[in-house]
Amino acid sequence: MTSINSEISLPDIHEVEAARQRLRPYGIVTPLLRSPVLDELTGATVLVKAENLQRTGSFKFRGAFNRLSLIPEADRPGGVVACSSGNHAQGVAAAARLLGMRATIVMPSDAPELKRARTVALGARVVLYDRQTENREQIAQGLAKETGATFIHPYNDPQVIAGQGTVGLEIADQAKNQGLNLETMVVCTGGGGLASGVALALSDRASDCRFYTAEPAGFDDYARSLRAGHILKNDKMGGSVCDAVLTPMPGEVGFEILKNRASEGAVVSDEQALKAVAFAFHELKLVVEPGGAVALAAVLFDRVPVSGRVVALTLSGGNIDPAMMARAIGS
Repeated sequence: MTSINSEISLPDIHEVEAARQRLRPYGIVTPLLRSPVLDELTGATVLVKAENLQRTGSFKFRGAFNRLSLIPEADRPGGVVACSSGNHAQGVAAAARLLGMRATIVMPSDAPELKRARTVALGARVVLYDRQTENREQIAQGLAKETGATFIHPYNDPQVIAGQGTVGLEIADQAKNQGLNLETMVVCTGGGGLASGVALALSDRASDCRFYTAEPAGFDDYARSLRAGHILKNDKMGGSVCDAVLTPMPGEVGFEILKNRASEGAVVSDEQALKAVAFAFHELKLVVEPGGAVALAAVLFDRVPVSGRVVALTLSGGNIDPAMMARAIGS
């Protein structure tokens, strides 16, 4: 681990590899898929990393399990507290259950009902807050202080990022096994935990690969921050169908990794994200949520240059309410 100042440390490739070993008995090595239809539409060789098929339906289980598994035994009786719109919530709840810890999750009141219900079903206690007027991290930190729990940040944590980086290791290995040299990578991006973890892994395994973040319009804090060279906030906290990737601003740890590795950020509309959900359903036979489909949307709608290239993208989550799926299919 590398320290960039007295408060922030960056994970390294060795920690990503260690996370892979911790996850091996519990996580799923998700497939890297090909689609002739997608290749024909884009003029590229497109590799789809189906993290919607991961345990709990998103990549978040990886980072959550890695981080929780590193909590000292003496601290485990206090449990864990996290804040999430649903995917990190389920990842933390599932990891806590496997490791015998209690979990409390601070979730926005407008989170999809499916995500809330599944978080509860995994044994976690859910505390709701107003996304527009309340600060979820302050609430979570307060609960952690009151109960002696360990706070698990959804993305601004080196060991969460190391866990997410295992996605990148798998992509590199799977592409190589298919005889392909990865040239472009597009990752669904909220706070940057997945994007920075994948970028860290690929900088070691596919150093010539061009890297792009993908975000919904109005919540393109990473795209703007990468252009500016420093962290910028979003103007609003809600209002997009892509709830899984709505964060106030990039995490410091992830941004420090990505500012020197990401080419630029791609931005897609809610309509394009929903069309990508429908495409995944009809053509890939996969269930994906809007936030988990923004990288696919970026490729489908020419938000990144992919023609003639070998490009990989993440489908980062599949926890979509039936009503939202119906809306996407009808869009």
